Amino acid sequence: MLAAGRSSTRPYRGVFPVAPTIFDDSGRLDLEGQKRAVDFMIDAGSDGLCILANFSEQFLLRDEEREAVMTTVLDHVAGRVPVIVTTSHFSTEICAERSRRAQDAGAAMVMIMPPFFGATLRVSEPGIYEFFRRVSDAISIPIMIQDAPMAGTSLSAPFLARMAKEIGNVSYFKIEVAGTAAKLRDLIALGGEAIEGPWDGEEAITLMADLDAGATGAMTGGAYPDGIRQIIDPYFVGDREAAAAAYERWLPLINYENRQCGLSAAKALMKEGGVIGSEAVRHPLQPLHPETRKGLIEIARRLDPLVLKWGR
Repeated sequence: MLAAGRSSTRPYRGVFPVAPTIFDDSGRLDLEGQKRAVDFMIDAGSDGLCILANFSEQFLLRDEEREAVMTTVLDHVAGRVPVIVTTSHFSTEICAERSRRAQDAGAAMVMIMPPFFGATLRVSEPGIYEFFRRVSDAISIPIMIQDAPMAGTSLSAPFLARMAKEIGNVSYFKIEVAGTAAKLRDLIALGGEAIEGPWDGEEAITLMADLDAGATGAMTGGAYPDGIRQIIDPYFVGDREAAAAAYERWLPLINYENRQCGLSAAKALMKEGGVIGSEAVRHPLQPLHPETRKGLIEIARRLDPLVLKWGR
């Protein structure tokens, strides 16, 4: 197993996968399964974790369920690795309150998307700036801005760099839009030391290009942090050839997760390996087609990830 926890203090670096939210077959929270998922992810070499993200089905959870997942995970992790809590909400007040609660419960960082609702309701740059300023004023831990297509909001590199320089806790950026590497380069050049964490996302499908652009962290799916570590670890010690070779090995699985399975991939692999008892997603999300699931497991078995044997 890989050693975890190398990023226990700032600046946070490395592999911080998104933990799926675990349900039983009837759709209820399975908090014991949640703990097992977290233990597996740490054993597999995660430098930290992210909970309640979009890949955690956060948009399908009631407020009391969010609270239960957050407190269960933070109490169970007990400082073994840093935990990022996603606190996104359209309301500035609710986002700030969620962020305060996460900080008080022991979160190392909060991750937040710019405010949006539905396909058309967006906020202008002055509103976004004030949103993040007010949330920052409510807490004392870092904020990671999630720059993702789901928000439908254009966040230019100059605007992100300006917020990093002017808003105290805005210091990490998960970039997962088209042309991520170019945007990371621009952001780092414009923001300088204010950019504490330029990170890659989108299941690491563009990881090598993003590392070359200066990314220092990767927020991936939760099923194979050991595989992502095989890419990042050699890269960070200067062995780009070994990193590229590992990227080539793991890219078919990364691609299959990103393009075929989405958030169901981690649960399917964890269920296959005995980590969790159910891979259920919440309705109206649909389970993987059996043939899609079969293809996922076939690709994964060629790579022998810990997830397929941890619970056996």
